Parts: sequence; C-alpha cells; structure tokens
Amino acid sequence: MKLWVLRHGEAVPYGSCPDSERELTDVGRKEALSSAARLIGQPLTAIYASPYLRAQQTAQIVRESLGFEPEIRTVEWLTPEVDPDKVTDQLVSVSNVLLVSHNPLVGNLLSYLQHGAGYPPEKVSTAGLAELESPELLIGSMTLNSLKHP
Repeated sequence: MKLWVLRHGEAVPYGSCPDSERELTDVGRKEALSSAARLIGQPLTAIYASPYLRAQQTAQIVRESLGFEPEIRTVEWLTPEVDPDKVTDQLVSVSNVLLVSHNPLVGNLLSYLQHGAGYPPEKVSTAGLAELESPELLIGSMTLNSLKHP
C-alpha cells in the first residue's frame, strides 16, 4: 500500500478572509505544479481533498497535471484540525491514494502513521509531498519513503 499526503500550496494570508475560503497565490499554484510533477507515473487510484478552497485548488492542479480522470473526492475528514485517527479510519480499504490537506493535520498524520501516538509532527512546508508505504495500513509502522518540498 502506498499513500501520498500533500499539503496545499501557499495561500493568501490567514485573517484576510474566512480560513476555508483562502485561495492559492501564484506561488502556491507553482508549488502545486511542482509537487504534481513528482506524482507522474504513480499508480494513483483516487484523490481525496479537504473542502477548503486552497486544498481543492491544489488537488485540481494535480488532477489536471496528471490527466487523472476520476473526480476529486471532497471529504470533511481532511480539514486542518481533524484527529489523525479519523483519517486512518477512512483509509482501511483503500490503497494508492493521494490526500490533499493542511497543517496541523498533515504533520500529525505523517508522524502518527510512522511512529504512532505521542510523537512530534513532521515539518511540512506548503505543497510538501510525502510518500508512505507498508504492506497494509498499520498505525506506527508505515515507512516514509520521501518528503519533498517544492
């Protein structure tokens, strides 16, 4: 099982509008394109994204760049403050999927999948892309193959 976790690209500043409506900047769009290039040739079966605008825009850039036909699956369990347990509950029967989300969830989820509960979060910049792998989804036992930042 492979799992890719992508933090959205750079967005307009916090406080400039409601958090869920913050959109990507031009830099954020370029960052998303850079991360999308790292996914070329990967066996993605689905793209799941937070409903927040900047995550939706990032996911759409990836989808279009890859020529990925299936629609983006918008899910509430990828918003910033969700507990990693809620995410892993949704991943039990999936494989080779891309999750597009936000910090602090991205950093917490990456740490949780590798080490289990109680470890500090991974540091992930905007449009940071992580690839994790394991024979099956077991909390605390996934291997972080790479964590790349644009």
